[in-house]
Amino acid sequence: MCSETINPQKVVEGIDMNREKTVAEFFAGIGLMRMGLEQAGWEVVWANDIDEDKMKMYQGHFEDDDDRFHLGDVHAISPDDIPTVTLATASFPCNDLSLAGARRGLAGQQSGAFWGFVNAIKGMGSRRPPLVMLENVSGFLTSQEGSDFRDACIALNDLGYAVDAFMIDAALFVPQSRLRMFLIGKQDKRKPIRVEETPSFYESQCRPRALADFILSHPDIKWDLQSLPGIPKRQIGLADILENLPDNSAYWWSKERSEYLLNQMSERHRAIADKMIHGKKTTYGTVFRRVRHGRSMAELRTDMIAGCLRTPRGGSGRQILFAAGKGRYSVRLLTPRECARLMGADDFKITVSLNKALFGFGDAVCVPVIRWIAENYLMPAWKEIYAKDHSETKYAKAI
Repeated sequence: MCSETINPQKVVEGIDMNREKTVAEFFAGIGLMRMGLEQAGWEVVWANDIDEDKMKMYQGHFEDDDDRFHLGDVHAISPDDIPTVTLATASFPCNDLSLAGARRGLAGQQSGAFWGFVNAIKGMGSRRPPLVMLENVSGFLTSQEGSDFRDACIALNDLGYAVDAFMIDAALFVPQSRLRMFLIGKQDKRKPIRVEETPSFYESQCRPRALADFILSHPDIKWDLQSLPGIPKRQIGLADILENLPDNSAYWWSKERSEYLLNQMSERHRAIADKMIHGKKTTYGTVFRRVRHGRSMAELRTDMIAGCLRTPRGGSGRQILFAAGKGRYSVRLLTPRECARLMGADDFKITVSLNKALFGFGDAVCVPVIRWIAENYLMPAWKEIYAKDHSETKYAKAI
């Protein structure tokens, strides 16, 4: 007699774990949210973004998938056009939540797209997904002295979601400093948990003290906090993601341009650069240009972690590689492939120009971070929701 092998990971109390892990991806960008979710077994069935260049990158990687991507303003989306899904994600614009956007917050023209997402989900009525996940910069927590983050939590509460929040730095997975806030909404009709312990009760690797303080000081928000396992630190450094470009590659800067960058460094950063140049082996650092006291300065980072990739508006957000040792140094921009690797999207198919690729990766999510969240947070939440729905359906049939 032949026996069927049962995979315990695929069955939980009679539930088919391959069913219903569907996603609607708002502010889809180039598709790195989708990459991370799909690596964890989720299926993105619908995507939206307003940027045509990002759509081209998305469709250049996810080939033969034109029907899944819907180009247009989130404010103009008809809820009837959004399929019924388990999870909706929203990496809405961060411009107005940062210093670069003058901290206009959720009232700003860019970050205010959050309200378009809220209205779209609201319009779905009884078809609202049981899970939603927002992603944005860490400044989301402090924008407008915390009122923007509170407003976002309350908005999800008003849609029937209890909320949870945590922060993860991509540097735990890849050699890039990229701290991001994640806000999860879970449909729940239970009473809100009582938030009355000390901040340290909520503080953890993914919930720093500032976030723990916020949770404690906002008992008016309906919270549903889930414990998270520790994240081990990455095993690779900056040198591991670099392409091996020949000396005559067009990416390398001229001697004059490289010297100009070196002379833009402060005395402290120049001393570090000189030490690298005279080292016995080639080492690497990254450079950003920043305006300090009215002057454009080149700031060197040498901890084997790249700075946070940014959108290269006007050229100011382009990250520069500084390679030095054995009495010489070389300078160039990071390549699109290196940016892909810094986002954990090593095999992303790059089908656009340099500037468009840098913009797309600078405005995206880190793939292994999303995969970790999907495996360690979204899957347990999905199992809990689906098990509850499954048991209620089974009970209804029995009577």
